[in-house]
Amino acid sequence: MKIGSILVVCVGNICRSPLGERMLQAELEKQDAPISVSSAGLHAMVGHAADSDAARVAAANGVSLDGHVARQFTQELGREHDLILVMEPAHKAEISRIAPALTGKTFLFDQWVGGKGIADPYRRSLEFHEAVFQMIRDGAIGWVGKLSGARGRKA
Repeated sequence: MKIGSILVVCVGNICRSPLGERMLQAELEKQDAPISVSSAGLHAMVGHAADSDAARVAAANGVSLDGHVARQFTQELGREHDLILVMEPAHKAEISRIAPALTGKTFLFDQWVGGKGIADPYRRSLEFHEAVFQMIRDGAIGWVGKLSGARGRKA
């Protein structure tokens, strides 16, 4: 299956998934991979910008969350994407419950670097946000490695 689009999902779509979206897109662009990445939340804070602490930690590490606007995950949105990456096992279970047809294309963001899930840093310390940033960075690099490897084998 060719992957042309990825949806990154968390709860509020203001901390982890916007960061995952931007980091994954940046890593894919380094590989010249023509894959679009967007994000949504299972219980999104619709219309909100990225969390200020998440944005601060991201910016300190060279990633901009400027312009992010939170949006709600829907079955339709999920169907529009080839791959759905979630931050926690419970998110995968929730997507399977509300949209069973999407189960086969829903995976953990940290699938290739431990696969235990990435905890929510909302309203936690900057140090916790920094740790989450590192986990998301590692997860993005892991997925790019897998996606780039799959593209190489099909060429």
